[in-house]
Amino acid sequence: MPTRRLALAVAIAFTCAFAACKTHAQDRSIVVASTTSTQDSGLFGHLLPIFKAKTGIDVKVVAQGTGQALDTARRGDADVVFVHAKAAEEQFLGEGFGVKRFPVMYNDFILIGPASDPASIRGTWDIVAALRKIKDKRAPFVSRGDRSGTHQAELALWAKAGIDIVRDKGPWYREIGQGMGAALNTAGAMDAYTISDRGTWISFRHKGALVIAVEGDRRMFNQYGVMLVNPAKHPAVKQALGQQFIDWLVSPEGQQAITGYKIDGQQLFYANTGEPGE
Repeated sequence: MPTRRLALAVAIAFTCAFAACKTHAQDRSIVVASTTSTQDSGLFGHLLPIFKAKTGIDVKVVAQGTGQALDTARRGDADVVFVHAKAAEEQFLGEGFGVKRFPVMYNDFILIGPASDPASIRGTWDIVAALRKIKDKRAPFVSRGDRSGTHQAELALWAKAGIDIVRDKGPWYREIGQGMGAALNTAGAMDAYTISDRGTWISFRHKGALVIAVEGDRRMFNQYGVMLVNPAKHPAVKQALGQQFIDWLVSPEGQQAITGYKIDGQQLFYANTGEPGE
């Protein structure tokens, strides 16, 4: 009888240990709420296999506009948030939902438009002058209208142009409430202008008659930041694993992986290490 009890105890202990190990293995994953551009550009498809090979950590991405991604993190439905709207990110930190913001990479916004160029702005660099011409000529314009970082940047540029877009918009200005890929598709279908991050534009496979109309204005700088969701607000946040992901992104290895991501020889994002960032 003691032998049977001992065998049973050993079996139970083994089963429990196996279950604990299995649970531990399953827990080696994090959720990252991120802007659509990091997903749609293919950047995560490039970075995450490298990160997993090094750490064994799975990263599950929830790709949304920046405003939605920050709201997902506010609810505690993500461990890390990776977005591109500095003012909104600082508000998120000020509310106590984030631990610390790390600048991680940058590129720029560009104004995309039809090759027919109804606003006569193609080849220029002054985004403020270009937006004024679009408004004056009532040339079709597609806005994401989704509180994304790109949408927030667009609204800020209209304001810099001295245009109250809420008051002055008309049938020429179409808000779609969708991501960057949908905005580019809609612009193509409408022969319209739209503002895109450069990474998504480079990776966009259905350019059709769309071309870059305006680029190179310093006011179109596009900075990305990454933050750990505050475990003091949401105890379920996987603090150690999430911070490991952030530390890797800003490490020389992570920064090199970002710099090394190219499509047809074109670099989509630039690492902040050693570069002029914010």
